[in-house]
Amino acid sequence: MGKGKAGVTSAAGTAPEKKTTSKTPGGSEKAFRTELLRQMLLIRRFEEKSAQMYGLRKIGGFCHLYIGQEAVAVGAVAALDLKDDYVLTAYRDHGHALACGMDPKAMMAELYGRQAGCSRGKGGSMHMFDVDKHMLGGNGIVGAHIPVATGVALKIKYKKENGVVLCFFGDGAIHQGSFHESLNLAKIWNLPIVYICENNQYGMGTDFRRVSSVTDFSKMGLSYDIPGSQMDGMDVLKVHAAVKEAADRARKEHQPSFIEAVTYRYKGHSMSDPATYRTKEELGEYKSQDPILILKAQMLKSKQLNNEEFDKIDAGCKRIGNEAVQFAEDSPQPAIEMLYEDVVV
Repeated sequence: MGKGKAGVTSAAGTAPEKKTTSKTPGGSEKAFRTELLRQMLLIRRFEEKSAQMYGLRKIGGFCHLYIGQEAVAVGAVAALDLKDDYVLTAYRDHGHALACGMDPKAMMAELYGRQAGCSRGKGGSMHMFDVDKHMLGGNGIVGAHIPVATGVALKIKYKKENGVVLCFFGDGAIHQGSFHESLNLAKIWNLPIVYICENNQYGMGTDFRRVSSVTDFSKMGLSYDIPGSQMDGMDVLKVHAAVKEAADRARKEHQPSFIEAVTYRYKGHSMSDPATYRTKEELGEYKSQDPILILKAQMLKSKQLNNEEFDKIDAGCKRIGNEAVQFAEDSPQPAIEMLYEDVVV
């Protein structure tokens, strides 16, 4: 697979084209796709606002943006029922949090380090968390959350619940021992979990092909007798179809799956990264595969959307981003005594 192409091959060869006209329960295909589009636009505008506020030094510390990868979180989480299911992810977690329905205001306040933040201002960008939404957080340590997600799946099986766990991580986590140990245990115990590698092509500033003896990560599921597949992570409908199949398998058969989502981040690894290690041509080619524009074009073609409706949705998402910033600006700083709260001793 060359650069600039979001491949859809699998460990077994070329993946067959799957029908991706899913519908929400009791809803229409148009309404379902419109909601996917709205969520991706919300993530994009929230992240752009985060970048702006970071540049103005309103936000400090590490900040990893999800711009370009929106289709993965949105399409995958749309396959869940978050009354029963759970999501855990890595440090690039804003998109997953919004896809799970977390409050943008509480998220922006968290980025600001304010008391009204979802982690009371103590976690920042890498620790979005909302137990009521079953979003069990990002994690600042590469691969550290993969065993945690596996433990949540074990809890589901032990208590004979009906849930499924989605565990997201980047290509940099593939070579961590925690990844391999977790997949091995998940298969031994037949746990209801879907592992999703968001391969955005670069582990920090290193092309993943330079450090991986196997560059089709979907093959790694074979080592543990787990179904492995590779999907186009720039097309939200293809993501949804692939994850829904894996989630159904986990729910009905208590069998784990591993999916490689081939995607791309349009910004640097973090806000401090100018991303000079990649060419303008490569970035431009991936921007032509923008997940928002792909879904918009599909909906325009099928007459499920017009440009006026798109602009209205986009304006609403921009307004939410502005309101989140205002909420964060107006939120109080944490009281000094909070420094000693939420600490296990």
